[in-house]
Amino acid sequence: MKTAVILNGPNLNLLGTREPAVYGAQTLADVEKLCADACAVHGFKLDFRQTNHEGVLVDWLQEAGRNQAAGSVAGVVLNAGAYTHTSVALHDAIKGAGVTLIELHISNVHAREAFRHHSYISPAAKAVMAGFGVQGYPLAIAGLAALAAVHSDR
Repeated sequence: MKTAVILNGPNLNLLGTREPAVYGAQTLADVEKLCADACAVHGFKLDFRQTNHEGVLVDWLQEAGRNQAAGSVAGVVLNAGAYTHTSVALHDAIKGAGVTLIELHISNVHAREAFRHHSYISPAAKAVMAGFGVQGYPLAIAGLAALAAVHSDR
């Protein structure tokens, strides 16, 4: 059974209390439950993590890339938070690790402040999902399952 790795960046530990009009009332624990349920449906194990530190995300992306190359990881769903708009290091980690990655945003970043319109992650991602609220997580896991099915048919 392959693992879906769900990585969450800075301030996502504040879900439920930080700007609920933008990010909703669900907590990160609620999101983890949504992900566990979606993984069960698609036959994945769940590896769900959150950090406020960029270097930790880089380490986790590299680990996921090694594990995907070894056959134990299906891919990564990354909600990099504000690092989406600032981190060349995350872009380089994704490309360097060779990991299949779906970039995820709870809000529609393109309907928000102009500085949120640019992503350093998108050019390295297989797909981008934004604006579905926390329901984007199970949708992204379904996307990983679809991508894994395509790769297993080859």
